[in-house]
Amino acid sequence: MPQPLLKMDPCKLSAQELVQLCLESGDEAVWTEFVRRFQPLIAGVIIKRLRRRMKPLPNAVDDLVQDTYVKLCTNNFKALRSFNFQHENALFGFLKVVALNVVEDYLRSRYNKKHWSGHEDEDLETAGLTIPASTGSSDEAEREAILGEIQQFLATQAAEPNYIRDCAIFWLYYRQGLTAKAIAQLPDIGLTVKGVESTLFRLTRLVKDILTKRPLRRTGSGG
Repeated sequence: MPQPLLKMDPCKLSAQELVQLCLESGDEAVWTEFVRRFQPLIAGVIIKRLRRRMKPLPNAVDDLVQDTYVKLCTNNFKALRSFNFQHENALFGFLKVVALNVVEDYLRSRYNKKHWSGHEDEDLETAGLTIPASTGSSDEAEREAILGEIQQFLATQAAEPNYIRDCAIFWLYYRQGLTAKAIAQLPDIGLTVKGVESTLFRLTRLVKDILTKRPLRRTGSGG
């Protein structure tokens, strides 16, 4: 009779058995073995890809390794649960692809931030929107009018593949007051902090452009 996976030495498990046990048991020792076995691969892929564009600083590599794990764990480990083990080495190829996608998102966000902001260190406060605070009925009406116009504009982006996620990021930042870091930690966002910042920069610039072209509203009753 085969020995139950839980009683086996994690180091002796196949890749498929290891992932299966990680998902079913959540045992710390099993996840430790997962990290021991696959982190060198993930880190190596990240370093190799970064070297094409920049010096791979240790802190950046560590962050991207963690982002890769987050990607694997999002939506109750959906990526790992849906993975098809066609052969023993299939998981290695899959992890390479996930790590490469994480690095590409990171590099794209760096490029976009430079492209939209003019230099890499500009923060979102500098580029941000100014939406009137609600301090009275007239202020509230103006605020809701602006928010309505923004909502209408964002709706025109509905054909974008990441429309729902990007709109959620925009409103979480501007209406709920969440930071880019807090938004990136939400399980369904699937972006790094830099990725969230890049999305906010893009939408903020587009929305600001629309708002600057809006006609002035009349605040009095005279003609």
